[in-house]
Amino acid sequence: MTFVEIDRCATDAIALVTGCRLGKRALKFLNWGKMAATFVDISTGRAVRIAARDSAKDRARELFPALESSAAQQQAYRTLPDDQLFDVQAVRVTLRPEDLPGYKGPRVTCGQCGESINFRREVQSNGRTLCRSCAGECYYDLGN
Repeated sequence: MTFVEIDRCATDAIALVTGCRLGKRALKFLNWGKMAATFVDISTGRAVRIAARDSAKDRARELFPALESSAAQQQAYRTLPDDQLFDVQAVRVTLRPEDLPGYKGPRVTCGQCGESINFRREVQSNGRTLCRSCAGECYYDLGN
């Protein structure tokens, strides 16, 4: 299972290389704005978080001053050793059963909008079962 922390090209690369996909519930997106990902071996519980070093961009400009910024970065990622590109740390990730691929859990209905809610993502509010949108976590408006 992989947790990605940004919605940029690295997320597509990580999905391609690992085979983890949102639709298979093995790729988890956290909108934290960091060029980082955590890779979890769900059979052993071992996990490692890898974050891109900001200093790698500076190093790329130093090594390849004649190249445009993105081209210099691409060249740097091909040539620099991993420890100059990434910070790597062993971490612990607590996985709930409902977060795992293949989980088959109860499906409940939102008491306000009537839509189905899967994977224990409902919210209890004033004695009612609600989806996150109806509980106030909505990312869209119903206006014109």
